[in-house]
Amino acid sequence: MKRITSLMLSLLVVTLMLTEKSHACTNFLITKGASKDGSTMITYSADSHVLYGELYFWPAMKYKPGTMVDVYEWDSGKFLGTIEQAPVTYSVVGNINQHQLAIGETTYGGRSELNNPDGIIDYGSLIYLTLQRAKNAREAIHTIVTLTEKYGYCSSGESFSISDPNEVWIMEIIGKGPGKKGLAFVARRIPDGYISGHANQARIQTFPLANGTSSITSAEIDKVFNPEVETVYAADVADVARGFGWFDGTDADFSFSDVYAPVDFSGARFCEARVWAAFNRVNGSMGEYLNYAMGYDLDNRMPLWIKPDRKLGVDEVMGLMRDYYQGTPMDMTKDFGAGPYANTVRWRPMSWEVDGKMYLHERATSTQQTGFSFVTQSRSWLPDPVGGIIWFGVDDTYYTVYTPMYCGMTTVPHSFAVGNGDIMTYSADAAFWVFNEVTNFVYSRADVMTPDLQAKQQELEQKYISEIAEIDSRAAGLFKSTARGAAKKATELITNYSVNAGNNTVKEWRELYKHLFTKYIDGNIKTRRELPDNHKYIPPQVKQPGYPQEWLMRIVLDAGDKLKMPDGAGH
Repeated sequence: MKRITSLMLSLLVVTLMLTEKSHACTNFLITKGASKDGSTMITYSADSHVLYGELYFWPAMKYKPGTMVDVYEWDSGKFLGTIEQAPVTYSVVGNINQHQLAIGETTYGGRSELNNPDGIIDYGSLIYLTLQRAKNAREAIHTIVTLTEKYGYCSSGESFSISDPNEVWIMEIIGKGPGKKGLAFVARRIPDGYISGHANQARIQTFPLANGTSSITSAEIDKVFNPEVETVYAADVADVARGFGWFDGTDADFSFSDVYAPVDFSGARFCEARVWAAFNRVNGSMGEYLNYAMGYDLDNRMPLWIKPDRKLGVDEVMGLMRDYYQGTPMDMTKDFGAGPYANTVRWRPMSWEVDGKMYLHERATSTQQTGFSFVTQSRSWLPDPVGGIIWFGVDDTYYTVYTPMYCGMTTVPHSFAVGNGDIMTYSADAAFWVFNEVTNFVYSRADVMTPDLQAKQQELEQKYISEIAEIDSRAAGLFKSTARGAAKKATELITNYSVNAGNNTVKEWRELYKHLFTKYIDGNIKTRRELPDNHKYIPPQVKQPGYPQEWLMRIVLDAGDKLKMPDGAGH
């Protein structure tokens, strides 16, 4: 009798009983030559109003022949079917595995006619199955293609970010229609020294056709391991579109994005604008694409990748994830929707109607419904267990703390662990709930509380960045040592450090909540005063900043004379 194992383990029980799809994420991709230290990096914010932020973990395993694995849809928890288990699987921490392979995604949807409800593998399972089976980006592409050819793909269109210590790839996929296995896809390696990004809008347009060396089709997928290959695509990627009557040109003119997910106003303003915002931070020429990002000039599409004006550190890449269009015409703190206190978020829905006309709230990278987010680093000069780090955070990226977790760790902090609370079950020591308590309080008075939060945020992240340098050196030395038990000591070192860092972050954030709540309740700003001689106690100094003058003017315009005081009435 075949042994059945669960792909999602307890993850499915408490986390994935979701009621809606996650359709709003953001990824940025950084190549070795674009980073200060030579690491590759990808970022991911998993944004959903029903996704619980926790750090997934699968240990490395060996399985007997005939072992099967249950596949459940990541978004809904629905059972999809069973597939053959790999003989050997690799450990996975969040979205990075023990070999420093990292994968992120954003959903672009695309043409619904290409959905295949009979497929067994959804996009979320495809990510985590691949992380357990592949050692590098090229193996990941091979695994994604072969798994979906064998078992079918049931989700809508996806953009994947795939990185290893040496390469970064963007891969865009979509199904072929009901009852048809496999994918229509294109994968491209990001040129070294460049960065890319995607945010719920397909971005690959035309691409180099197969030439047997730098570009191949899925018909020769085994050639993907040749280092000169930089483009891989489905052999029938254009024929699928021709079959539906969506394209009648030559293969050379085929644009994946324009055919399978044509950009419209919403695709530009709600999605591409997030990519533009990141590009605009690191490249001074991106102003020419502002009208595209705002949805006003859809023909002037941004390039798939750009060269940044400077090399980026991991802290700067974290900064790319903390964006609400500040300093641009879309700055979310500058319109009336920000309220009196310069809030960076807008409650949903994003579009709304007034007097028969539709309007919008901006959709920025930083948003309130982020379950978790991360920045991964894959570093080729270090042993794999040390070289891979996932800087992990929960809740709104603007207000989170990215905490380092080594890819070689063997357990995760309880505060971040699967099963410690869920989206409908509060847990006082769960990172997700602790951070949401702080963030939702800060939202009430963002203008005055955010600086306090950012000071603690920067203190912790800079502390971890500094400490990582020492842990890297110690752990790498142990892994390279031939002394008995050295590897075990190294594993214990990086595990203990990661666990302690995670627990420390949550502890510090609990203390931050106490500080903020005590200082800022009831619209006040309270500070302690020194106790004078002969005093049993002294009340704190209290400031009441009230509303900004601009907001008071709006109150007057709205209320008119109703709130006006008679001359000489005093106050």
